[in-house]
Amino acid sequence: MIELTIQDDVAEVLLRAPERRNALGPDDLDALAEAYAEAERAGVRALVLRGEGRAFCAGRDISGVDPREDDVLGYLEGRVEPVMRRIAQFPAPTFGVAHGACVGVGLGLLIATDVVYVAESAKIGSPFANLGATLDSGGHALFFERLGAHRTLDLIYSGRLISGAEAVALGLFSRAVADDEVVAETRSAAARAAAGPTQAFVASKRLIASLRDARVGLWRSMSDENRAQAALCDTDDYREGFAAFQQKRTPVFGGGAVVGRP
Repeated sequence: MIELTIQDDVAEVLLRAPERRNALGPDDLDALAEAYAEAERAGVRALVLRGEGRAFCAGRDISGVDPREDDVLGYLEGRVEPVMRRIAQFPAPTFGVAHGACVGVGLGLLIATDVVYVAESAKIGSPFANLGATLDSGGHALFFERLGAHRTLDLIYSGRLISGAEAVALGLFSRAVADDEVVAETRSAAARAAAGPTQAFVASKRLIASLRDARVGLWRSMSDENRAQAALCDTDDYREGFAAFQQKRTPVFGGGAVVGRP
C-alpha cells in the first residue's frame, strides 16, 4: 500500500506494508508512480519518501513468484525503471529516509532520490547470492561509482550488508542520523528546501544529472551553469533573493517559475 499526504508544500510518500518489510510488487510500483504524479500535479516544493515499520524496503515482493514463469524483465524494465526515472525527474527536491533493510528495488528508490538520510543501523548491500540472483535497480552503478570495482564485488560476492553509518562514511548517501531521529531530521530538511528557491534547486538537480548520466566535463558543465543562471534571472525568487540581500533581510521565496522581463 502506498500513502500520499501533502502539508505545507511538502509531500510525504509512505510505503505502507510493514508485514512484508515494504517489499514491492507490480501493483505497488504502479501506485508509487501515481503518488509521485499526484504530488507533481499538486505543485509541492519538496517530497519525502519513507517506509513504515522496521524497514524502508526489502526489495521486490517475491512471495508468490514462480521462478519458472517469472517475467523479471517486465518487472525491472517495465515497472522499476520507469518509477526510478519519475522519482529522479521530480520537479522539486526529494528526500529519502533509509532505515532497516534497504536492498534491491528499495535501494533503487533511494538511488533515484536527491538526498538520503540514513539511520545508523540501516542495512544496505546485495544479499542476492542466496537467491541465485544479482544486484539490480541501479545498484551496480552506485556501488562502482562510490566504492570502486574491488569493494563492489566484495559486497556482492560476500552478501555482506553494511550499516547506515558505514554507507555514509563510504560516500553512498547524504548523512547518517540516529535511528530515532532520522524521520524528524529528514522532514526538517524537506521543510527547509520547500521554503527555498525551487527553480534554482531544480536547475542544480538537472546539472548534477547531466554530470552523472552524460558525464559532461568541466567546461560543458560551466556552460550549462551559465545558461541556467541566466534563465533564473527571470524568476521572482531570483529578484527576491537580490532584494533581500540588498535590504539586509531574510528572503521569502515563492518557488515560482520564470516570469519574464518587464
